[in-house]
Amino acid sequence: MDTEISKIMANDEKYLATLNPVDRAIASRFSARAFLKTPVEQSEIEHLLEVAGWAPSGTNMQPWQVYVTSGVVQKNLSDAICKAFFSGEKGHDRGWKYYPDEFFEPYKGRRRACGIGLYQTLGIGKGETEKMKQQRARNYKFFDAPVGMIITIHQDLEVGSWMDLGMFLQNVMVSARGQGLHTCPQAAFSDYHKIIRSHLNIPDDEIVVCGMSLGYGDPDAVVNSFRPEREPVSSYARFIGFEG
Repeated sequence: MDTEISKIMANDEKYLATLNPVDRAIASRFSARAFLKTPVEQSEIEHLLEVAGWAPSGTNMQPWQVYVTSGVVQKNLSDAICKAFFSGEKGHDRGWKYYPDEFFEPYKGRRRACGIGLYQTLGIGKGETEKMKQQRARNYKFFDAPVGMIITIHQDLEVGSWMDLGMFLQNVMVSARGQGLHTCPQAAFSDYHKIIRSHLNIPDDEIVVCGMSLGYGDPDAVVNSFRPEREPVSSYARFIGFEG
């Protein structure tokens, strides 16, 4: 399937209806950037975290910690981060790198296409830096989701445990879709880990990896119509020994 077809299918309810429940949860997942105010019960969150906890991890170390926020606690955290963001406050080096110092192809092109596609969907033109900044700040408000999670990992763990954490995060997002919920994983929160630590009493030996918005995606929000294209299987998979 080429990229254009895969993009269409991800938005096609008829196509999604042909998939089994697990595949449908995976294929219908997207980074929601607008949420309804509909609350999510604590029991629902506990359920999806329990399911996500079945993620594999090296020697069953289960190297994840999750801080789940809502209500006043979540608002106060968001307000503090937004204040720092808009003031240009420095001194929040995350201590780890998500991206390379220099982007290169094909990743540079994919990253650029994603950014352009998002801003075009929102009607934000090239050079409208203030609108871009306002949109970025929406991250720190958890896109108005009723639940905001902060995920951490112990600072002494290595790359393998970070891989395990990634599988746990994917499980959270897939389980959420199984319950009709939406999510948005957000590495942007790690830029303000000092503020997050103080608000949530996170120990110094835990690295703030990311945040995650959780709730019911707003189906009428234009931003939620945006779907970045996916590469066809032929671009990243090599089948060896299947001939004949």
